[in-house]
Amino acid sequence: MSKDEIELSIARDETSPSLRHRNYFDDDATLRRLGKRPLLTRSFGFMSILGFSCSALCSWESILLTTVPGLLISGPSGLIWGVVVNWIGVISMYTTLAELASAAPTAGGQYHWVAMLGPKSSAVFLSYMTAWLTTLAWQAISVMVSYLVATLLQGIIVLAQPTYVPLAWHTVLLIWAFALVFTALNSTTSRTLAKLEGLILVLHLAGFFGILVPMVYLAPHNEPSFVFETFYNNGNWPTQTMAFFVGFPTLATALVGADCAVHMSEEIQSAAIVVPRALVYTVFINGALALSMAIAMVFCISDLEAAVGAVETMFYPFLQIFFTSVGSVTGACLMAGVVFVLSIAGGIGIYASTARMLWSFSRDKGLPLSSQLVKLTNNSLPTNAIITTFIVTVLLSLIALGSAVALQALCSLSMAALFASYLFPCVLLLWRRTTGRMRPYFPDPDNYEGVSWGPWRIPEPLGTINNIFACLYIVITLLWSFWPQTNPTTLETANWSVLPFSVVIIFSVLWYVFRAKHYFKGPIKEV
Repeated sequence: MSKDEIELSIARDETSPSLRHRNYFDDDATLRRLGKRPLLTRSFGFMSILGFSCSALCSWESILLTTVPGLLISGPSGLIWGVVVNWIGVISMYTTLAELASAAPTAGGQYHWVAMLGPKSSAVFLSYMTAWLTTLAWQAISVMVSYLVATLLQGIIVLAQPTYVPLAWHTVLLIWAFALVFTALNSTTSRTLAKLEGLILVLHLAGFFGILVPMVYLAPHNEPSFVFETFYNNGNWPTQTMAFFVGFPTLATALVGADCAVHMSEEIQSAAIVVPRALVYTVFINGALALSMAIAMVFCISDLEAAVGAVETMFYPFLQIFFTSVGSVTGACLMAGVVFVLSIAGGIGIYASTARMLWSFSRDKGLPLSSQLVKLTNNSLPTNAIITTFIVTVLLSLIALGSAVALQALCSLSMAALFASYLFPCVLLLWRRTTGRMRPYFPDPDNYEGVSWGPWRIPEPLGTINNIFACLYIVITLLWSFWPQTNPTTLETANWSVLPFSVVIIFSVLWYVFRAKHYFKGPIKEV
């Protein structure tokens, strides 16, 4: 009997009355009901996937790394209140996605949900577009994390040795080195990765206090009015509100990416319950850490001009803030070293999620060379997808040799593409829940027909209200992510992220019309 016949036989046997009640929480049976064969090893439990998503999100670390636009455009208070508003919006967005993750815990995530929720006339096309956006978003995030770690190391070197001049080819070589580290660590067994992520969660929390305590204790403090009431309008926008929203999307980058847990769903035990819980816990924990770090950092800025000016020499203002806080180059380097190590830890999880998304899309024949990308090793790892992610990072990093700004614009594609991939399933879920097209959750597999809720969901009417708010937040953030940062806008100050985003959309549509519609039929039903 072939492997496929054995799996089909198992699927039929599991519908026997003696197994009906526990069947929904049987992960392999759940995956079969969604049409997918269980091929990956389920090594992650709740704590390990929580550590995985918390470290990949890198919230408080990202606040330190991505605060430049917020500080420059809308000032310290714009930064603080921007984090608060984004945190509220991200909680709404990810709780909505958590409901979908419970209903269909697959590695495909967003594009599988769109195929499941969409009207028959357009479900395949919308699923294909969502899959492209999600895949490219995570590929761009992989490049971005390698770039951030590389430039952070260069910044630390400049802090310790001011005579060092960071050159573009230095940055590229460091990007390759860190990408190789991420690839090597992801090529181990999934059990090793799961154990490593549990340790990283501890380091993520311990590192937060290791940075916060000395910075707050040793640095002179600003007045609360400076932190919570001082807004700037350095972009010369007509109103302060516009200045706030121009810097708003950049702060969201520190809080998005929790769907990395979704793309690991087929390697998680009791995924229909564990994945949504991990999403919610991740957003609350990381949001609290990010907001706390942002407040502490702004309280400890003794020279805002010097901190912002450090961008030209050390890439990141927080390195200057660390130095002025502790008054010691060695101490500042040690503190920055903690951020550096945890950023590497986050990169490990990001590469894992990127590879799983690439593998999942290839499994449904959505990409060129899908037959090669979908292959697994003997220990059930998508090694070809992992290596492909490394190759993409190496090739795109070469852009930095010509222009670091161009590479940053390409990396910013991740923000717009990721939010667009969230928008499709959230809108379609809202359509189904308001028109009564979602069936109740039944543990009994015999009643699992059509589109049904999973065991985790928000009770009504809160679910619908939250769903509406999530859609509004995504649309607002997506629109402002394309906005230029200064007024008037020149070629040098334009926000070029709209260019790669538009190219991706146009290419995806054309590729679907002329090629993909002939072979991509949405998530393939393997069983």
